[in-house]
Amino acid sequence: MSGHDSKYFSTTKKGEIPELKDELNSQYKDKRKDAVKKVIAAMTVGKDVSSLFTDVVNCMQTENLELKKLVYLYLINYAKSQPDLAILAVNTFVKDSQDSNPLIRALAVRTMGCIRVDKITEYLCDPLQRCLKDDDPYVRKTAAICVAKLYDINAELVEDRGFLEALKDLISDNNPMVVANAVAALAEIQDSSFRPIFEITSHTLSKLLTALNECTEWGQVFILDSLSRYKAADAREAENIVERVTPRLQHANCAVVLSAVKIILLQMELITSTDVVRNLCKKMAPPLVTLLSAEPEIQYVALRNINLIVQKRPTILAHEIKVFFCKYNDPIYVKMEKLEIMIKLASDRNIDQVLLEFKEYATEVDVDFVRKAVRAIGRCAIKLERAAERCISVLLELIKIKVNYVVQEAIIVIKDIFRRYPNTYESIIAMLCESLDTLDEPEAKASMIWIIGEYAERIDNADELLESFLETFPEEPALVQLQLLTATVKLFLKKPTEGPQQMIQAVLNNATVETDNPDLRDRAYIYWRLLSTDPEAAKDVVLAEKPVISDDSNQLDSSLLDELLANISTLSSVYHKPPEAFVSRVKAAPRADDEEFADTAETGYSESPSQGVDGASPSSSAGTSSHVPVKQPAAASPAAPASMPDLLGDLMGMDNAIVPVDEPTAPTGPLPALLPSTTGQGLQISAQLARRDGQIFYDISFENGTQGVLDGFMIQFNKNTFGLAAGEPLQVPPLQPGASARTLLPMVMFQNVSPGAPNLLLQVAVKNNQQPVWYFSDKFSLHVFFGEDGRMERTSFLEAWKSLPDDNEFTKEYPSSVISSIDATIERLAASNVFFIAKRRNANMDVLYMSAKIPRGIPFLIELTAAVGVPGVKCAVKTPNREMVPLFFEAMEALIK
Repeated sequence: MSGHDSKYFSTTKKGEIPELKDELNSQYKDKRKDAVKKVIAAMTVGKDVSSLFTDVVNCMQTENLELKKLVYLYLINYAKSQPDLAILAVNTFVKDSQDSNPLIRALAVRTMGCIRVDKITEYLCDPLQRCLKDDDPYVRKTAAICVAKLYDINAELVEDRGFLEALKDLISDNNPMVVANAVAALAEIQDSSFRPIFEITSHTLSKLLTALNECTEWGQVFILDSLSRYKAADAREAENIVERVTPRLQHANCAVVLSAVKIILLQMELITSTDVVRNLCKKMAPPLVTLLSAEPEIQYVALRNINLIVQKRPTILAHEIKVFFCKYNDPIYVKMEKLEIMIKLASDRNIDQVLLEFKEYATEVDVDFVRKAVRAIGRCAIKLERAAERCISVLLELIKIKVNYVVQEAIIVIKDIFRRYPNTYESIIAMLCESLDTLDEPEAKASMIWIIGEYAERIDNADELLESFLETFPEEPALVQLQLLTATVKLFLKKPTEGPQQMIQAVLNNATVETDNPDLRDRAYIYWRLLSTDPEAAKDVVLAEKPVISDDSNQLDSSLLDELLANISTLSSVYHKPPEAFVSRVKAAPRADDEEFADTAETGYSESPSQGVDGASPSSSAGTSSHVPVKQPAAASPAAPASMPDLLGDLMGMDNAIVPVDEPTAPTGPLPALLPSTTGQGLQISAQLARRDGQIFYDISFENGTQGVLDGFMIQFNKNTFGLAAGEPLQVPPLQPGASARTLLPMVMFQNVSPGAPNLLLQVAVKNNQQPVWYFSDKFSLHVFFGEDGRMERTSFLEAWKSLPDDNEFTKEYPSSVISSIDATIERLAASNVFFIAKRRNANMDVLYMSAKIPRGIPFLIELTAAVGVPGVKCAVKTPNREMVPLFFEAMEALIK
């Protein structure tokens, strides 16, 4: 609507709907058009005008394009609530899709695609097929997007009617915008599909690179994002791709620039020529710098992406550190990001410039920014050994300013510098002690106490300094109390005179009798026992040489960094979290003939799948992670540790379905400890997946090593390959101190399937009423999912083996495995639902044919070859699901042993 149409939004008098109804049925075109505008205006401000559906639909029969657009807009909004009446518009849609005007043809198809009503989709197919082959490129590009919308409503219909093949044909279209929309549609479909839909080959690669030069900026983004998932065959092809993409670095649109950078970074991994890599690094610097001249919001996104890039390739911006110097009018979130990048780019060559900047920042008015700047100076000192002395000089100058929070931050970072360079800069301790009375923050107090205890032999009045803190020992936070306890013990061991003896007695008494903190109490008891039994052993423990620290803060794990770099220019690169940590994708239900893909996650855009299986199994291992408080990021994202997504969500809601199951038999046998008591503050959790009578359970035990009762246990499972979730609430009675409990928790499958390659890692979160949330990982074996229905008849086995192509056959050898008895092996495998089919002899070797099946009917046809009593077993398997093969081989190795 044009600017003067605001009158249609004005408030109306009583009887508005009847009046609009009369106007919509007027014989005058202009009056009908005005009435439709009033309806759209009322709809826009939230009024219910659905009762006018029939009258508005009657206005569709018009040659006026503006009126037709308005009616279509109304239809999209209300068709879902009036599906039966929406059918009335079908004839007009079909007629418009054959109109001589390409704008009307495209409008009709776009609108039909936006109307998410099942009854309309069947009528959409014929017009859509015509429009996909339309002579006008505008119609074709609109139809391409419509296919993705239709797939979201009815995936099976799209596949049956051949729309996917038509979309793939559009990649060869001579119009670049049609190609871009086809790529966008295929990528969208791929994201919601279980099986590979869109695989870029060397043939389609050439077409996409050609279209890249001519389509609009958003078309370029679609194509670049798809190309980023293509893995070049060799260095030469990677160089060719980079050469064709490099001109996009000069584009005015930031999204295009970042998408181009993403492709170049990914392809650089395959380029072997150091000269080519060096030149590419030089070419990427100017466009990244240019992004920092945009609006603050774009600057922030650019800085978050640059933060990732410099962790992988610091040489790209090594000479551009000045562009990251903070301006007086930069928002605080931009300043903070610039500080992080400056620390990462700091080197012996530019450290003087950087320190001058940091010193200037430390005198600003924003307290958080000042603290960050002071910490940055300390991190530079830890990172650059040759610059450490200059950094300390700057910190001492800041301490002399006597600004309280600056002094406290300086003391915190100087403690870290002492850890990094022991016995080097202790001469400054006297100056630090002058600021003792101004300390009021727990971390600063703890740092100062650590310094006094660590260098007690060099501080003449160390006992007096510590005694000043001991006066308020019971009121101090746990962090300060723990540090005071350790420092007092150090003082006593270094100066075993009367003063420290009285101090240590008072501290140990306070820490064991007067406190409720179990950590403090346990540490005090350990020190007391050590000091009373063997003071020399206490010296060896307490005064042991400490490992040198390094600046690894804000450094991402290499695998996570690679994943984030593959998602540059998306929210993932802003949050610094993998997409699955904050986005839940709903997959289309697999068709009956596609069940072999049901357990596979999203597949990459590679030319051909790898068939190598040796060493290809997912590198995931069980581990534990204790509860760590995480600062909420500025952007709206889930509060979760960087290394572990938030598994609990709303525990009280427990959004996993609860399915009643039969009562299992009592669990037996030891369980592996997944959360040791040392990590769980006295709570030990042991668990493993188990299969009982065709049902999967989580066999879990709890041991309470704390001093209090633990109750209110709850459990949640993160997304995983098989979508495992709790089938019912966890039933654990209140645990008294020293008591333990064990239970079998029924599990249900395919509730919360994770994207990505299949793996055997189960991430678990457990909560009780007395402790923080505990996170741990459990690596299970695939054989737990081998079903009792995996037995096959010989003829069925033979037919299935022949029906699968040779490409689906994989082999692996287990050189250290020995089969001592064929019968015992068959019996042991049968207990894990790997069923014997037939046996034959071949050149003094026994060949066993066996079968197994995992959920959703995915079979494994197995051929085991071995000589009895001789090390070495060869396992061949045929299966329709290639991605499960490494996991299968891992399970078989465990079963054969």
